[in-house]
Amino acid sequence: MGSSGRKDLEALEASVGHGFVNRGLLEHALTHVSGSTARTESYERLEFLGDRVLGVVVAHLLYETFPAESEGELSRRLADLVRKESCAEVAERWGVGPFMRLGDGEAQTGGRKKRAILGDMCEAIIGAVYLDGGAAAAEAVVREAFGARMQTQGRRLRDAKTSLQEWAQARRLPTPCYRMTSRSGPDHAPFFKVEVVVEGFVPAEGGGASKRVAEQSAAQAFLDREGIEREGT
Repeated sequence: MGSSGRKDLEALEASVGHGFVNRGLLEHALTHVSGSTARTESYERLEFLGDRVLGVVVAHLLYETFPAESEGELSRRLADLVRKESCAEVAERWGVGPFMRLGDGEAQTGGRKKRAILGDMCEAIIGAVYLDGGAAAAEAVVREAFGARMQTQGRRLRDAKTSLQEWAQARRLPTPCYRMTSRSGPDHAPFFKVEVVVEGFVPAEGGGASKRVAEQSAAQAFLDREGIEREGT
């Protein structure tokens, strides 16, 4: 890579918040399988690592930030924060698109704007930061990228059932129906699974430490699967 390429990557590093000692790791994280000669040369292995690092760091931050919340509430927040759509939004803020290494076919079909790829590359970059700078560097990047979302997600999470009901009513569909599909665990720590049924759609399932949490989780799963934007997002 020439000097102009290195300079461009410096801009991305500044956006991510980490200056790489081994810039090859960043280049690896930006390489889609369509732009590599072998799957092991793409971002997929770094994505695998970054997904786990992201989950651990966000879980730690949630534990610190919301000391009064239950395990079920923390789990809902975690699922919302680390889902692919959230990671894609972070990658967009970082300005990853122009730096992607894509095959010609993927580039011509809008690969630089595909949220699945953006989400994957966000996780891959986090994995690359972890390998390059260690756990503290990765935590700093995740805290900066995801910290603000923790403070603004609460109302959106609580509104999942309401948002789904309003969406169904706007389409003159019957009110969504929730039914428990299973209950497991001991009496002092039960875990419920609930599915939400919307006429004309495949049911969506969610789980949690109470029926209320499980219903919210199922509603959110339906909204995510169908690509329905909630109020406040």
